[in-house]
Amino acid sequence: MTATKSFKMEAPDGGWGIFVCIGMAMPFVSALASLPSFGLVFGDFLKSIGAETSAVAFITSAFFCSLSFAGLLSGSLFRRWGLRAVGLTGGILYFLGSVLQIFATSTMHLTFAFSLVQGIGFGLMVPTSYTTFNNYFVKNRVLWMSFAQSLIGLGSMLYPIAMQKLHQYYGFRGCLMVLAGINAHAVLGMLLMQPVEWHMRRVPLAAEELRLQQSPPPAVHVEPETPLSPMTELHFTATPTEPHQHLTPSCRSQFGSRRVSRADENALKIISSRASSITSLGNWSGPVVVTDASPQMMHSLQASRRPSTASAAAMLATSTTPATSTPPQTSKKSCMRTVVDFLDLTLLKNPIYVNMALGTSFALYSDIAFFTLQPIYLFELGYTKPDAANIIAIGAAADLASRVFLAVTAICIQVPSRYIYLAGALFTVFARFAFNGVTQFLGMACITAVMGFLRTWVHVPLPLVFADYLPKERLVK
Repeated sequence: MTATKSFKMEAPDGGWGIFVCIGMAMPFVSALASLPSFGLVFGDFLKSIGAETSAVAFITSAFFCSLSFAGLLSGSLFRRWGLRAVGLTGGILYFLGSVLQIFATSTMHLTFAFSLVQGIGFGLMVPTSYTTFNNYFVKNRVLWMSFAQSLIGLGSMLYPIAMQKLHQYYGFRGCLMVLAGINAHAVLGMLLMQPVEWHMRRVPLAAEELRLQQSPPPAVHVEPETPLSPMTELHFTATPTEPHQHLTPSCRSQFGSRRVSRADENALKIISSRASSITSLGNWSGPVVVTDASPQMMHSLQASRRPSTASAAAMLATSTTPATSTPPQTSKKSCMRTVVDFLDLTLLKNPIYVNMALGTSFALYSDIAFFTLQPIYLFELGYTKPDAANIIAIGAAADLASRVFLAVTAICIQVPSRYIYLAGALFTVFARFAFNGVTQFLGMACITAVMGFLRTWVHVPLPLVFADYLPKERLVK
């Protein structure tokens, strides 16, 4: 008699998951907050080498390409080395890119350090963070995601002011050295991404679940309703006119003798009807054991499964036909199957997923590119660095307020993540049109605050949109 467990293992929905939220916030503050402040940090350097707006667009686009490429390969890397190892690799690459930026002397050098190295590193950390978060939180995902995003918003609010002060006190190279030390916390954040199996909590089983677990599986006795008559043996012999007259003894033995009778056919029909009635057991979800099958029933079933003369003739035709191998086609199919499995391209057959992926990608990248180019646009309008830094900080403060508002709202009202994302994307479009007609500081600060408030509705629900639609095993990919 096997012992039954009186508990089940569930995701912690808290506990170490709080440190996972903090660990997720560390690299996101370093990466996402640095993009709106890119013009503040590297504006003078790019102007000194004769490249400014075009270089910013190229560097940020290359950063997104590296991020996307690394994210595309993350699923296969997870299956091979695990979440935490891949995340640590991404954190180390991100820190290494920060160190290489200190010695940058050209646009290509900065592109290699920021776009390639840091982009790949951040691309490995993003799926690691989101997947680990989804493993730790099941019931209160929106609440805890809002908490993590609030930490990111707090860091994003302080980041531009800190960069402006560091650039003022320590110069360009000194600011990059301090920035490299800040980005080193991405490694610490990935160290906090411990496997969820280490922190699963025991939950007592409910009375109904415990009863179902302890109850033995039902045994169903199936017996024929009518007795089976003795079966006559019919022998099929080969004639000179038959196509299988030249069969070898080994092939003739496969024809054998087939027992056929009217009573057997009726018995098989009865057995089939009785077997189909097993489904009337109801909604039983446990195992079902079929026992006490009579010898007559087994005898009839075995007789029905013996190969017929037609199947033997088909087997003979197969054996007499020369085998033709197609190694190139097989190799081609295997290579294609490897690529499909490696990238999980079967998801592209789902039109809903393709629509979600394209829509969220366009919305996310356009939003990040807009806030990255905003400081340079403000400089073109005649704003000073302190004024530009204050406007960026106002937008980040509104972003933080929106994250807190979303976290509090999630406690009282459960709104699907895709509806929040849709509303944020729709209202952001109208806010961007209003942004084009504003030039004064007060108006620019107000419209930036509105766009910052709506930005949360695009960034926070993004991972939850896919987590709600895809199963857990496919979300990792």
